[in-house]
Amino acid sequence: MPGCCVAITENMPPICENWDAGERRNFLASVVSGSLFALGWWCVIDAAAQYPKNEDFNHAYHVCGVIATLAMLMVNTVSNGQVRGDMYTDGCIGPYGARIWLFLGLMLSFGSLIGACWILFGGYVIPGVKIQWPGVAIFLQNMFIFFSSIIYKIGRSEENWQ
Repeated sequence: MPGCCVAITENMPPICENWDAGERRNFLASVVSGSLFALGWWCVIDAAAQYPKNEDFNHAYHVCGVIATLAMLMVNTVSNGQVRGDMYTDGCIGPYGARIWLFLGLMLSFGSLIGACWILFGGYVIPGVKIQWPGVAIFLQNMFIFFSSIIYKIGRSEENWQ
């Protein structure tokens, strides 16, 4: 390394000296998750704006994205403490109801992702349609919403909530 670069790097303070990812974990998970969610909807809005005709982009395909969004809400409304039974013992079913709700949310999320694959390949790739961006956009939307849901569920720390 040249002498001038060594002198510059020795006098610079460390950039991430006092930064602790643990205290910013919820913020980072929310920003990354929200960005992926917005990017997914941005892709499908772009495809719908570019191809407004129903022959090019069947508007019934939006159902997969709506179901993925509802699944994201279902998965992330149940905390990990409720699923384990630590925090939530009252109610109609107790922790079993929380587990069933989480399971249904994950089933809807996986189902919408599989449905988006089916739309992409069954509606655009296999028939050899000239315009394939709407199928790719539907798949990307559901993939980004799925990863957004998982990042938001796993990335958050719930110790501050109790």
